[in-house]
Amino acid sequence: MTHFKALQVHEQQGSFVSSVVERRVDELPAGEVLIRVHYSSLNYKDALSASGNRGVTREYPHTPGIDASGVVAESSVSEFAVGDEVIVTGYDLGMNTSGGYGQYIRVPAAWVIKRPAGLTLREAMLLGTAGLTAALCVDKLERAGLEADQGPVLVTGATGGVGSIAIALLSSLGYEVAAVTGKADQEAFLRALGASHIVERSVLQAGVEKALLKEQWAGAVDTVGGDILFNVVKSLRRGASVACCGLTAGVNFQASVLPFILRGVNLLGVDSVEIPLVAKASMWDKLSLQWKIPHLDELVHEVSLQELPKAIETTLAGKQVGRVLVRLQDA
Repeated sequence: MTHFKALQVHEQQGSFVSSVVERRVDELPAGEVLIRVHYSSLNYKDALSASGNRGVTREYPHTPGIDASGVVAESSVSEFAVGDEVIVTGYDLGMNTSGGYGQYIRVPAAWVIKRPAGLTLREAMLLGTAGLTAALCVDKLERAGLEADQGPVLVTGATGGVGSIAIALLSSLGYEVAAVTGKADQEAFLRALGASHIVERSVLQAGVEKALLKEQWAGAVDTVGGDILFNVVKSLRRGASVACCGLTAGVNFQASVLPFILRGVNLLGVDSVEIPLVAKASMWDKLSLQWKIPHLDELVHEVSLQELPKAIETTLAGKQVGRVLVRLQDA
């Protein structure tokens, strides 16, 4: 247990390169819980970290991976015992703390939850931060009054991790789902997830200069941000809400108060990283029981640690579809 394999990103002549290296357990940061990682997943933030984005990760060499599921190998706190199966998502894992793309992580106990009985370690990472975020979006929309009989719910960035799980979850809960994508060749994939309507991304990019657009959506999950987000806001039905959780289309948009004061719509921010652990645990329990999504494997492309750099390139190029599950223990 003194050595383990990890994907490490380091700077080389002004570029950032990834390679599988051997590390020592005693190189890991301080923390109460040492975990032998079985699975991780690939998120857009992981790809940014692997590309040298200093807004995500300040110092290199670094091991990304904001998600991990595995088994407790050592614990200095009574809450966790050796052999417990656990999940860690978010907080500083994989950002400035050595992350889930290593066969071991050491983290504060305040980041760790026990695996819900209704999910395996593998299923937990089929969901990962993307699934947790999608569930938090749907939960926030329902708390704001969304019900399945009110009309279509729009999901942007539909082929991505959060978008694809949001579609599958909403569909399983009985919602009519409209999926926004720029990948015309993925219509069959989106319909298999449960999307009833496919909306070409260019439709959501038109009309930026207008203060209001035609009322269409009973609710929305936006994973991209930018002007697409505000066009979604402008096309919500009266009193409807959009849950915002992503920024791949940009962090800014042209804003107007008119949709808010003329239609009473709501823009709901969703954070899955720094929310209290009890809130994460509650949502994981929900995803393991009444919100358990069938056929999760259909969303997933599984890779080994050695295959991960290629998947990261695909993600950065905007070509990844669905989820990427990272297998750690055959590395």
